[in-house]
Amino acid sequence: MAYPDDLLSTNERVVIHKHPHWKALLLPVLVLLITLGGGGWLALLARDFAEPWDMISLIAIGVVALILLIWAVFAPFVRWRTTHFIVTTDRVMAREGLISRTGIDIPLARINSVRFEHGLIDRIVGCGTLIIESASEEPLEFDDIPGVEKVHSILYREINDNPYDDYHATGYQQTAQYPYDEQAPEQPYGPDDGRQR
Repeated sequence: MAYPDDLLSTNERVVIHKHPHWKALLLPVLVLLITLGGGGWLALLARDFAEPWDMISLIAIGVVALILLIWAVFAPFVRWRTTHFIVTTDRVMAREGLISRTGIDIPLARINSVRFEHGLIDRIVGCGTLIIESASEEPLEFDDIPGVEKVHSILYREINDNPYDDYHATGYQQTAQYPYDEQAPEQPYGPDDGRQR
């Protein structure tokens, strides 16, 4: 789902828009399966009770199951769906919440460094933590970012305004990041051409 254009400034465009990784929904899905399975089994047992306890038991089971589903399944899903991590051409944005909204904007020009961390499980499922250090602020950590290595690379290139990420002070160097059909620009002064700089 694209980020609303009316929240962007003039000439600003979205480069990355992510929700947290689906790993965040594993526990709610597990709770859903256990609640449905356990509730169904208890409901079968309650049918053998004498009246009016059979109906009272069914109502109690239904109420408890409903509360559990709202608290442990529906609420986490809404929280996941309304959590956004966005990188634009001008800034990094994070938004969270439906009724009570929280957010933070970090201009790209204020970002000093970007790094990522992910353990074994995160590497298997394809996510990780993105850590952004900005000027005069504590590092900000964004957990469960899908494809965190790719996000890190794209964000780094946006910060440096360099699609190839291979510029050096002495000129350009040919790297594997150039497409096969594209050549690196020639250096205006070669290292051994004998011309005065």
